[in-house]
Amino acid sequence: MVECRVCGDVVIEFIDFGRQPLSDAFRAPEQGDEEFFYRLAVGRCASCAMVQLLEEVPRAKMFHTDYPYFSSGSSVMREHFENTANTFLEKELTGTDPFIVELGSNDGIMLRTIAKAGVRHLGVEPSAGVADHARTQGVNVLTEFFEAATATAVRAEYGPADVVFAANTFCHIPYVDSIFAGLDALLTPGGVFVFEDPYLGEIVERTSFDQIYDEHFYFFSATSVRAMAQRFGFELVDVERLPVHGGEVRYTLARVGARVPTQAVADLLAEESARRLHDPATLADFATAVGVIRTELIALLHELKAAGASVVGYGATAKSATVTNYCGITPDLVSYVCDTTPAKQHKVTPGAHLPVRPAEVFAESYPDYALLFAWNHAQEIMAKETGFSAAGGKWILYTPSVRVVG
Repeated sequence: MVECRVCGDVVIEFIDFGRQPLSDAFRAPEQGDEEFFYRLAVGRCASCAMVQLLEEVPRAKMFHTDYPYFSSGSSVMREHFENTANTFLEKELTGTDPFIVELGSNDGIMLRTIAKAGVRHLGVEPSAGVADHARTQGVNVLTEFFEAATATAVRAEYGPADVVFAANTFCHIPYVDSIFAGLDALLTPGGVFVFEDPYLGEIVERTSFDQIYDEHFYFFSATSVRAMAQRFGFELVDVERLPVHGGEVRYTLARVGARVPTQAVADLLAEESARRLHDPATLADFATAVGVIRTELIALLHELKAAGASVVGYGATAKSATVTNYCGITPDLVSYVCDTTPAKQHKVTPGAHLPVRPAEVFAESYPDYALLFAWNHAQEIMAKETGFSAAGGKWILYTPSVRVVG
């Protein structure tokens, strides 16, 4: 039996992806087969409805100096975070000498706009490599994990924060009790905690099971976030649906009574109730649909191999680790994966050991098919790779179902 990391009640398992490697642990081919594996299983809390992993991976194994993900690698995400920063500047950071703190600021993609505006800011980023890059962009960064003690130290040095922001970070942190203690210590009385993460409703609707991997500990919904916030003296006061990363929600929390919740909160709560999003039957249907995708994707890859077609992967994403290892995708089925991230190139993917090659290799000799692991950037990628389609190449997609396009 596993206890909920939010409320302590029992967590009921609904899907198990088996043994999985660290999703961003790309290795040199000569490193051999010694890898860290864990059981990737997901459950729902019987009381607060929080969907979460059943096994926690030590944070230092995931977020470290060589962490390879740079948020600014996508033009779509650069625009998204520039707009986010400008929204804060227009609506929240308007007082005398405002201050914003970002948890998991990565390479400074959001805070650099704040910095250019001359607003006091601090990124709290435990991965030294991306933190160093952010500093080159004029961003003030503390290379630490955020928790209660960190927040107290930041408050002592910089004063209270008007906004604490986190993008694709809060869902990574199992110890929410310490986070909320930190928020209480750091925020001004009227301050807000704003975070955006993959939305459980979209994951279920799109059968985007690859959003489930080691770094994503929680899978939030308005229902579970409201219950979590109430437990720690906060209130869900706003929600906003976002199209990025396959469908996210931006949640805004404030201390109880500090702000009036918007109609958007009530609307999303009602939608989740009508959809029975947290019902065991709904989650069981999701698990069944995931199994169908695995069966159909492997069958398609074997069929293409038998026909002599060439297949490569596109995008050595963190979530591709779940797909390749759960489905049993090996180099004889997908010969390599192309990716733009230098830190991943000339290495092999976690667990499955697919070779990772530079993006330009893709155009040197187009394959017959490309398995799009970076499907959340499909529009951006397909617009860039028109030569592939013109040469007769076809894309393989697997969410919400297995299909060939192009």
